[in-house]
Amino acid sequence: MPLQFPVYRQLEELRLLDVENLRLVLSGNSVIDWRRLDFESAEEVREFLWAHGFDVDDPASQARMEAVKNQAIAYLARNFGFSVPKPVAEASIPELILMASGKGHRQLCACTILKVVHVIHHLEARELLSMLPISDQDLFQLVEQKVYRMLGGMLAHGLPIVEFVGGRKNKDSLYTKLLSKRETHAAEIYDKLRFKVVVREQSDVLPVLAFLLRHLFPFNYTVPGESKNTLIDFPKVLANVPRLASLFQKMQPLQEKPFSQPLIDNVFSAPNYRVVHFVTDVPVRVPDELLENTPPTAWSLGKVVFAKTELQIVDRETDIHNEIGEASHEAYKARQKEAVMRRLNISEALRGDAKPEGDECVFEQSEQNSPIEPFSTSENRAFPPRKSPRRSKKGSQ
Repeated sequence: MPLQFPVYRQLEELRLLDVENLRLVLSGNSVIDWRRLDFESAEEVREFLWAHGFDVDDPASQARMEAVKNQAIAYLARNFGFSVPKPVAEASIPELILMASGKGHRQLCACTILKVVHVIHHLEARELLSMLPISDQDLFQLVEQKVYRMLGGMLAHGLPIVEFVGGRKNKDSLYTKLLSKRETHAAEIYDKLRFKVVVREQSDVLPVLAFLLRHLFPFNYTVPGESKNTLIDFPKVLANVPRLASLFQKMQPLQEKPFSQPLIDNVFSAPNYRVVHFVTDVPVRVPDELLENTPPTAWSLGKVVFAKTELQIVDRETDIHNEIGEASHEAYKARQKEAVMRRLNISEALRGDAKPEGDECVFEQSEQNSPIEPFSTSENRAFPPRKSPRRSKKGSQ
């Protein structure tokens, strides 16, 4: 376990790894396309693995990491004849991460192994989750406890966060979202659990996000293609901060140009809605009492599972503007509800345009047809508690 609260770095103090992480999230690319890592110390690796639910000093964590590493090496040999030098094959996961941050043939081998480790661990964690006697709500509670603990620490240590809101979509909101989308599958809903972080100034957005990607939402498990950035001109920020401009020259080349493709957007969001938004798989450790109730086949799958979570980060001034007029959550929900009414032909039925024949369904308007409830305030938690009545408690769009 980390002995002290992690170091927070201002914009001009960010490291190369931070800049790479930010580009990954803001562009919606995949970590599998990376050529190297950029960790600078064993302590950085320790903190990174802690965010994954691993304690490098814990024998159970060590055994789990070693098992997944060996699976990855066996997969590469079995399918591609990929030969791994003995010093690389015998290295631990923390050592491989530092090795992948270096140079030469061993760096290439370490990076290749870690990419396969990333996939195997994620798949086995999903398999473990399917065996656990746990509901979505109980899983969300584990994530919330982890997030609130870190955000509470950030507030206590004076980081530039003015508000933090977390919540879960209620069932009516889930039904409405699915009915308004072409992809009417529950698996396509990524914001059943979502959080919004409001920082003081727009210049605080990137440093706070960089901190979260190291210590709470591991950068390698952000979901590719699910990023939305209408707030930060990242290339411009890099060019205007001398230290970041020098780091930009050291960034690894990617197979596809970042920021060249339109970012994922929500068709119901207003054009003037500004936010940094992404989806991530948050790793959480499973309590021992739950693991005791799993079949023996689950015991080799570790103690970590994942929950897809949506995160928004925005500065205070932009957040206020986002809650006014067409960009407000109320206007967003109204546009979404209108789309559902069109798809279900509710408007025609209520007007009496549809003539019932035989066994056709008849819609009747009644007092029970109340508006669909948006982000339930009873499921909302805000830090610090809101004081201004003009600030909305609605969640993400």
